[in-house]
Amino acid sequence: MDDQYISIVEFCHCYKLEYSFIQSLTEHGLIQTVIIEENEYIEQEQIRELERLMRLHYDLDINLEGIEAINHLLDRVSHLQNEVRQLQNRLKLYED
Repeated sequence: MDDQYISIVEFCHCYKLEYSFIQSLTEHGLIQTVIIEENEYIEQEQIRELERLMRLHYDLDINLEGIEAINHLLDRVSHLQNEVRQLQNRLKLYED
């Protein structure tokens, strides 16, 4: 198996996590899983995001709808920050 994927079953076992939580995140479009040879996997690149979502849900007791809203707002803030950075760079061109 390629090292870029981690089995959902193994992940749930290591983190003592309900498989249904991963399914719910997938259904809400918060993470993406991959089916390989009838087994479900998550890309290693998404592990940090999955851990963040777990903390929001379990540590802060935020439901999936709340997590969706938070993700949307954080994405929007990131987009706006990039836009501001681009505008600042363009402004510097005119100032110099």
